[in-house]
Amino acid sequence: MSSTAPTSTASLIRLLDAADTLPGAAELRAHTYDLLRLSPGESVADVGCGAGRAVAELAGRGVRPIGIDPDPRMLAAAGERWPGLDFRSGTAGELPLDDGSVAGYRADKVFHEIADPAAALAEARRVLAPGGRIVLIGQDWDTIVIDAGDPDLTRTIVRARAGTVPSPRAARGFRSSLLDAGFGDVTVEVKTAVFTDRLVPAVLSGFAAAACAAGAVEREQADAWLAEQSHRAEADRLFLAMPLFIAAGVR
Repeated sequence: MSSTAPTSTASLIRLLDAADTLPGAAELRAHTYDLLRLSPGESVADVGCGAGRAVAELAGRGVRPIGIDPDPRMLAAAGERWPGLDFRSGTAGELPLDDGSVAGYRADKVFHEIADPAAALAEARRVLAPGGRIVLIGQDWDTIVIDAGDPDLTRTIVRARAGTVPSPRAARGFRSSLLDAGFGDVTVEVKTAVFTDRLVPAVLSGFAAAACAAGAVEREQADAWLAEQSHRAEADRLFLAMPLFIAAGVR
């Protein structure tokens, strides 16, 4: 990562790096690679590649990954970290790929950020060769579980945070969306990520800020909620669970 990169980008990359190294994260990524069922030398698009870790891991499996992201700063960081790999500017709705040019398509925690998931799936179908496989993984923002003394307030805060996401419930619709887009052999499974430290304080602060900004809770309520979570952190009692939905299908 260049030292001239904006602080916001550097902070986001640090957050992504922390998430990528949590217990079980590498195994979960590996599972999505397995679901692609790629043979050596076949090409795969990793859409929303960020700083490129998955692209590098896929390359290590002997396939030809193409990392695609709309953020030029992320692409710069990816190119710096993983020189020689293929990173391209593009969005899920407009991929820089020819029709039927890839054997695999992967999007990790991306579809909740897309305002029109159906259009993105149509684009995925366009670039996939017949028989190519698609793998999606993402969280449902309405089903995040946080242990707290006031469950009603917590539910309000979680719901308010979900309201800031373009498609907060895209993951629960993966199966229907893939079928509607014409994919076959669709499967869905759920893995639950559990967080008890490291990322939790920053995540909870962001949730509270979003709820206040939306007018869902008063600042005093949010501060009290965060204070309780701080006490939980000091006592090693923080708990956040996030169901991750993994869907796969065939073009």
